[in-house]
Formats: sequence, structure tokens, C-alpha cells
Amino acid sequence: MEKFPLLLLLGIFLLATAGTFAQRVKPKTPTAVPPGQTYAEKLGWKKGDRVVILHIDDAGMSYDSNLGTIRALEEGVANSVSVMMPCPWVPGFVRYLKEHPSVDAGLHLTLTSEWRDYRWGPLVGKPAAPGLVDLEGALWPSVGQVVESASADEVEKEIRAQLERARAMGFEPTHLDSHMGTLFATPEFMERYIKVGVEEKIPVMFPGGHNSFLAEQYKEEHKAQLIREGKYMEGQAVPTPPILAQTQPVGQQIWNAGLPVLDDLHNTSYGWKLPAGTPATPENLRQMKTEKYIDALRNMKPGLTMVIMHCTDPSEVFGKISDSGATRQGDLLAMLDPALRETIRREGIILTTWREVKERRDKVAAAK
Repeated sequence: MEKFPLLLLLGIFLLATAGTFAQRVKPKTPTAVPPGQTYAEKLGWKKGDRVVILHIDDAGMSYDSNLGTIRALEEGVANSVSVMMPCPWVPGFVRYLKEHPSVDAGLHLTLTSEWRDYRWGPLVGKPAAPGLVDLEGALWPSVGQVVESASADEVEKEIRAQLERARAMGFEPTHLDSHMGTLFATPEFMERYIKVGVEEKIPVMFPGGHNSFLAEQYKEEHKAQLIREGKYMEGQAVPTPPILAQTQPVGQQIWNAGLPVLDDLHNTSYGWKLPAGTPATPENLRQMKTEKYIDALRNMKPGLTMVIMHCTDPSEVFGKISDSGATRQGDLLAMLDPALRETIRREGIILTTWREVKERRDKVAAAK
């Protein structure tokens, strides 16, 4: 699966220089941003509060994904989820949502179909969006192929079709985000993503604050790239890219358009691996993932942070879909671990949902 942050930075850089969002999405009256104030504070939390959405991606992808997601929500500390509307097991998960209407559930807007033998196509169909479809009649496997082949108009059609299917099934999403980061890959795609959110008054996942986790993640990825290229010297400083600051003006524009904005995004758990030679037993996966989530929470900066994970309870069948069963099982086991729940309590972490964040944003707007 392709990584998200570098695509995010590319999209933001191009978007900021082209100014497409500012030109095409008409914001509401701007509100002043006090220096150093987090979006969590703007939403009514106190200075210094660490407010977290523990978010599960990929609901609806498979039966095992649904089962793991439900266990993480009901038995664990995870408190938000997003659904891949083109996928085969969506009806089962939406039925669960109807029976549990308080669950915070959004759309994991899906423009790729990355697994070799288990695939899905666009909801709009090939005649309406031929650029979204590969030779097998499914969505393209990679983000790069979507960028090469699809137009922004086709992307927007599919975004709206996924939203329409959700509503037709009786599911009103609390937020929008992007599977594999495809909607952050170009300024035109990201503009349509934000445009639909603003027009439909649905929050969009966007990290527009201090982005401390994203900065560290970028540096680690850049360091790994230098090592692969033989260009890294031990102790060499890897700077934070200046372009990361461009997230802030885009975040401000989204806020001014009436939607909430994240201060930071934690998106590294998919790549957490056991040490070489360590067997991927449930106990080893649980211990490794729990320790890493605890470390992340302890080092979290104040503000509103979304932590992304993929919780699956993998059966033998899931191994025929994807080789990612171990990392997904580790996420589930970590969410169920009492040690993680205790860390949240001891650290004073405040858990929230996209539903609550939107309600708070609406109250801020109403008070103006």
C-alpha cells in the first residue's frame, strides 16, 4: 500500500502554489487565529488539552475487517471508523451502523483497488468515468495510476456516488477521508474532496495545525530514502520540509468555510513491524503495537489529533486477500489491551469523535 504523507505534501504544495482551493471554494467570513492556538482550543477545549480521534480505516472491505472494526469499537478504545463504499462487505457494516446509530462513521473515499485477487470497481461505472477503471474493470491498483488516468471531474463523480450510496442505504457519514491518500495526490483531486465536504457540510480529514507527528514521519521516511540511496551519513540531520507549513493556510481556509480542522495526523501504525526473526504471534503483535501506541500518546502534542489504524480479525480467508493481516491484527489487539486504556486515563488524553468535533464547530459558528 502506498504511503500517505509524501503524497499529502505534494498535493498541498501544488495546491498552495496554484491557489485552486482559495479561488474556487468561497469561504465564510474569516475568523482570527490567535498565535499558538490549537484547533482543539478553537473548538472549546482548554489550552494544553490533547484531544484524540482513534480512527479505524477500511470498514466494509471484508468480513474480517468488519469483525475487527466492531470488536475494536465495542471492546476496545477505538471510537471512529470510515467505510469503503465500493467494497463487497459494505451492506453488512451499514446494517451494523443502523443498529448502533451512535457509532462515529464516515466515508473512506475509495479510488483504488490494490489487492491482486480481491477487487472492486467505481460506483459510477466505467461509461461515466473510464479514467478510473483498469483493464480488469476495477479501480486502479495504485495512486500513481489514478493520477495518470483519471480527471478531477471523474474523481468528483465517484466521491458523490459514494456519498449517494451511503445516504441511499440510510447512512449519513460524520466525515470524509481518503483511502491510500489518493485525494491528496494532486491539487485538483484535493480541491474536489474539500469542495464536496464544504458543500455538503461534512468534515474532511485535513491536518492543518502544528503537524508534529507528520513532520517526524516525513523526516523518518526521508532518512530511509537517503539510506536506500547510499546518501545518508550517521548523525546527519534531516530537516523538516518548509512546505509542511503550507498545510496551515489551507487548514485556515477549511476552517473559514465552516468545517473543523485537525492539528495533527498520526499515520504510521500500518508500517510498524516486529523485529527481524520475531514470529508474528498474537502476543508478540499485541505487545509491539501496544507499546508503540502508548509511546505515541505519551509524546503527543496538545491539539486535535487523528490516529489512523486498521483493525481486522483475520481468518484464513483474509490471507488470500492481503498480506497485511498481521499488522491489522496487531492494531486490533492493541485497541483491546487494558494497558492502552490505562495510558489514556493516566495521560489525561481526551477522546472525541468527528460527530462531536462538527457539533463544536457549529457552536463556534453560531456564537459569532
